[in-house]
Amino acid sequence: MMAMERNNHTVTEFILVGFTRDPVIQLVLFVGFLGVYSVTVGGNITLIVLICNDSRLHTPMYFFIGNLSFLDLWYSSVYTPKILVTCISEDKSISFGGCVAQFFFSGGLAYSECYLLAAMAYDRYMAISKPLLYSQAMPIRLCALLVAASYLGGFINSSVITKRTFALNFCGDNVIDDFFCDLLPLVKLACGRKDGYQIVLYILLALNVITPTVLILASYLFIIATILKIRSTQGRLKAFSTCSSHLISVTLYYGSILYIYCHPRSSDSMERDKIVSTFYTVVFPMLNPMIYSLRNKDVKEALNKLFK
Repeated sequence: MMAMERNNHTVTEFILVGFTRDPVIQLVLFVGFLGVYSVTVGGNITLIVLICNDSRLHTPMYFFIGNLSFLDLWYSSVYTPKILVTCISEDKSISFGGCVAQFFFSGGLAYSECYLLAAMAYDRYMAISKPLLYSQAMPIRLCALLVAASYLGGFINSSVITKRTFALNFCGDNVIDDFFCDLLPLVKLACGRKDGYQIVLYILLALNVITPTVLILASYLFIIATILKIRSTQGRLKAFSTCSSHLISVTLYYGSILYIYCHPRSSDSMERDKIVSTFYTVVFPMLNPMIYSLRNKDVKEALNKLFK
């Protein structure tokens, strides 16, 4: 922390450019983001309550889904309140400490979600490959351990990248061309040598994105091999339907993240990057409850029971 203060003594705040300076468009964005955030909070809290209250949903799969909803609720709350304030206020600044906190929690939650989605892929593999022994193969202790490991790994890695990022020397402009304190805009503002930082960044990218991606792909290869062994078409469809929601969730989340951090950078792509960043930080947490509930008979029945 002392190194961060020494290198950045001239920087006390950052300016978040956001999406636009047009007050009319800002008002429209405020209403839109407020609506999305309201649906996100309502949808995720409802799903958590359903899973906790209905005994039929006390299974490993719904245990993971409930934790994913908790993550999404927290994840969205890191970004959206600040976006709403920026849309209706002329003050676009965020303090240096506020930027550090937002960066740390956003990274920790994003990395945790990567690990959690990998754990859910393993859970789906066990459910399809060993349906009769599923409850024994995925005891609650193992599920809790996988969730705890996801959080622990996510926030340990976030601590490392946060310390390394804010130890960079921000000696010039403090204007962030984005709506939150993200990695790439902050690195763009830093001056001086970044060779060591780039190495750490690549290692963390491999640990937090590429490794979970490989684990998910391996799980689905085993899932596909198991499904192909099922003789009846109806059995294959039923087996595939148990992991279709997770597959949609993984595709949307990893697709947007890999696009942001792996495609070639250019000035023309900044606006597209903001849109994609908005998707996985604000919109995606709203979609997850819909993905896991709209096509799920058990959740629908639990919801009807709750309203009755």
